[in-house]
Amino acid sequence: QESGGDQQEDDTGRSDNTIVVYGRGIDRNNAATGLDLTPRETPQSLTIITREQIDDQAASTVADVLEYTTGLSVKRVDRGRNLLSSRGFDITAFQLDGLPFATGNVGLEESSTAIYDRIEVIRGATGLLQGAGEPSASINMVRNRADAHELTGKITLEAGSWGRYSGIIDVSAPLTRDGSVRARVVAERYTQDAFVDLESSNGLTLYGTIGADLGETTRVNVGASYQRVERDGVMWAQLPFWYADGSLAREWPRSKTTAADWNEWDTTEKAAFVNLEQDLGGSWQLRGDVSYFEQIEDSKLIWLWGNPDKVTGLGMDIWPYWYRTHPKQWSFNLQVKGGYNLFGREHELVVGAMHNNQTSGWTNRDPVDGTVAPVGDFNAWDGSYPEPEWGDRYRMSGFGTTKQTGLYGVTRLQLLEPLKLIAGGRMTWWTRNEEEALYTPEAYTIEHKGVFTPYAGLIFDFTDNLSAYVSYTSIFNPQTARDRNGRYLDPLTGDNYEAGLKADLMDGRLRASAAVFRVEQNNFPVADTGYFVPGTTDPAMKPAQGTVSKGYELEVQGEVLPGWDVSAGWSHFKARDADGVDVQQHQPRQVFRMATKYEFGGALKGASLGGSLRWESRPPQTAENPGTGEIEPVGQEAYVLVNLMAAYDITRQLSLQLNVNNVFDKAYYNTNSWFGGYIYGEPRNARITLRYAF
Repeated sequence: QESGGDQQEDDTGRSDNTIVVYGRGIDRNNAATGLDLTPRETPQSLTIITREQIDDQAASTVADVLEYTTGLSVKRVDRGRNLLSSRGFDITAFQLDGLPFATGNVGLEESSTAIYDRIEVIRGATGLLQGAGEPSASINMVRNRADAHELTGKITLEAGSWGRYSGIIDVSAPLTRDGSVRARVVAERYTQDAFVDLESSNGLTLYGTIGADLGETTRVNVGASYQRVERDGVMWAQLPFWYADGSLAREWPRSKTTAADWNEWDTTEKAAFVNLEQDLGGSWQLRGDVSYFEQIEDSKLIWLWGNPDKVTGLGMDIWPYWYRTHPKQWSFNLQVKGGYNLFGREHELVVGAMHNNQTSGWTNRDPVDGTVAPVGDFNAWDGSYPEPEWGDRYRMSGFGTTKQTGLYGVTRLQLLEPLKLIAGGRMTWWTRNEEEALYTPEAYTIEHKGVFTPYAGLIFDFTDNLSAYVSYTSIFNPQTARDRNGRYLDPLTGDNYEAGLKADLMDGRLRASAAVFRVEQNNFPVADTGYFVPGTTDPAMKPAQGTVSKGYELEVQGEVLPGWDVSAGWSHFKARDADGVDVQQHQPRQVFRMATKYEFGGALKGASLGGSLRWESRPPQTAENPGTGEIEPVGQEAYVLVNLMAAYDITRQLSLQLNVNNVFDKAYYNTNSWFGGYIYGEPRNARITLRYAF
């Protein structure tokens, strides 16, 4: 959104006070500590993906955005879900407008980007505001606000490969003459086939919000969203990696599927929120939040596994599965923040309380005995497989309530003119009450009271543009993984350390950072090979002690030259247990991400070129060859993907954009875990976008 006032344009057509571009223009951020800090004042690695970058990349979902974010790994579990990770640990910490929410089986990263203004990624442990969680990263999805004092809007139409058609309308308007009450409405509708046989989807997203100024000191925002995605013919299982004789089964076409033509995987998400901000005088402010999120997932699928005979295609097994879940979450936050004077210097303080309540669980319907047909020749599999008869629905696992209450406080002390200390902590009360189900033969309660999570960061300003920092926080994450005896593993515990340099360059138009980190963790769950949790088909886990992840990250974001925006980052880590064995073997250890755009001036004013690039090293993943019994590497070899973008402003209001992804049509597989197979990444594809702003 452009700010008001007189604006001067440079040769590229940009106004000098518009500037919300690649990581720049978001001057303050509170996702890491609750304090309103600039990125350079934040003693952790921070990446901000703005609306402009999302549009340039034609990123339809949050996962599309994260694939090109520094330090993150986005891998597919199947064609319906992703698994996100960073620094050797899974990402389970999500926030909606700063309030924590647990991600689901089909994660929050599958949300449409149409309703978000930006995505903020804090890497490392974020227990101060998040509470229990992994030392990986926290992803804060910031919703669009109703802040327009005159009628504005944007209509977006898309057409692309595999029958993609999409339309988005985003309209903002004042509801009162003085603009004290404002509204914003977003609607999206799309339909999409896929490069994988049988697969198709269609979706609907609706979002509405109202912002109101209740006098000069009180502001309130309310809103709600609805997202429905219907997916047919979705591939759940992976393509076999080996034939029965141990030779590589790598000749499957990228369109090959393991799905049946009756597969379905539908999700419905509903969310609502209320936010109240009250100025208390001076710099002090009171904030209260109530937010709700629920998801309904209904998935009727088949799982194929095994190693088929190379000639006959026989040898594959099948498991039909009809899963349904309906998790619901509430999140509450009450916070006071402001500045105070002590020893002649100005300092800041944030204190608050949070409470989260989540109910979850899933049911299943098994096929009736004798109605499951054999797979037959997998070489000739085309999905025309008869649907079995289904038995009654029953409670399978996960039924219960998770509650987390936290009291937190943090202050920023101006120790010296160039030296600042951020110090604080959180007390957490965490309870999980599990009810009886098939995979939970006995009800149980896991409870942790008064767990203290300290946080400390020290920032030293060498100049007005260059700072160094160190930070520390502890790790606490209860887990429901079980061992071969059915016992629940102890919570993950440990310490997270980070140090780095941050610089504001080019008069603040370019930000650069370098960070090193070390994570020490105990009770990390690793597979207890060959064992299952008693009474279930869940693989048994065992706690790994002395797990250490260490590495470094480099990142630049902003405008390197007038009209040329860049967001680029390199990350490297190693993660091993006390015996020197790699953990999270499916994650690449080195990753390079880049997105860029150049806006032409002069005779080519209105035209822009850009794109994005992703390079990943080969992960240290291994598995046993079924034919030879030898342990072999199975991770995707190092690869690079290149995407291109070209856009032209036909008028000041109308623009046309072309995106071509995987320009060189690289064939690669993009799999997060090992189930004896792999999933292909997307081949070359294109999308044309027409935008009209008013």
